[in-house]
Amino acid sequence: MAYQPFDLTGKVALVTGGNGGIGLGFAEAMAQAGADICIWGTNADKNAAAKERLEKTGRRVQALRCDVSDEAAVEAAFAETLKEFGRVDGCFANAGVSGRGEHRSFMEMTTEEWHRVLRVNLDGTFFTFRAAARHMAERAKNGDPGGRLVGTASLAAQSGAARSEHYAATKGGMVSMVYALAVELARYGVTANSVLPGWIETEMTEKTFGWDKFAANVMPRIPARRWGTGEDFGGIAVYLMSDASSYHSGENFVIDGAYWRF
Repeated sequence: MAYQPFDLTGKVALVTGGNGGIGLGFAEAMAQAGADICIWGTNADKNAAAKERLEKTGRRVQALRCDVSDEAAVEAAFAETLKEFGRVDGCFANAGVSGRGEHRSFMEMTTEEWHRVLRVNLDGTFFTFRAAARHMAERAKNGDPGGRLVGTASLAAQSGAARSEHYAATKGGMVSMVYALAVELARYGVTANSVLPGWIETEMTEKTFGWDKFAANVMPRIPARRWGTGEDFGGIAVYLMSDASSYHSGENFVIDGAYWRF
């Protein structure tokens, strides 16, 4: 008999920023493992394309337009998700933005740019996790404990990311938030964990990876000798969503082709 805890049949996963990159990698793997999926994104065309792709798994799929930096939009989208599926078993706070790189140093970073990144990456995670935590705690109080909170952080949370102090601050803040949630929500059977990607090929990194000097300097430092892809995150998503991870909480999962260890 096959090992059953990785079967996600009957579970519902919400993935913010789930219309591409790592988020779509999360969503597609969980759908293939049996979960119904709701993705949030700000680009309607990408949402539609991702929904069509995910529906090929045979699972129920919903795609909503939501800017996670907007508190009211998050509350409305979460309510719409519950209306469609009745529950959310796992919430993957994956939506995020990088720094624009318009400044040459931290000393030149504008207050506007600092707050732009914090609004999406940190406020957005707070709004999303808060809505999910309220729902999961209420379910637990009604005799249905359990739930998964997963944040997509970054190696920038624990390494020196020059000229990206705003991005690093949001990812470090996310990791610390997850630690606290793991402790506070354990009584409800809810786990909280972070995923720390290395250099992953997505739309967000396309411009950087296309810079020959960057690629020449970084690629030799990746023992796996390739950029990561969204598909590399499917396994960790299924594990964290599954019953197999019910006692695994407050952890940082580094997925980087051994870059951090080199």
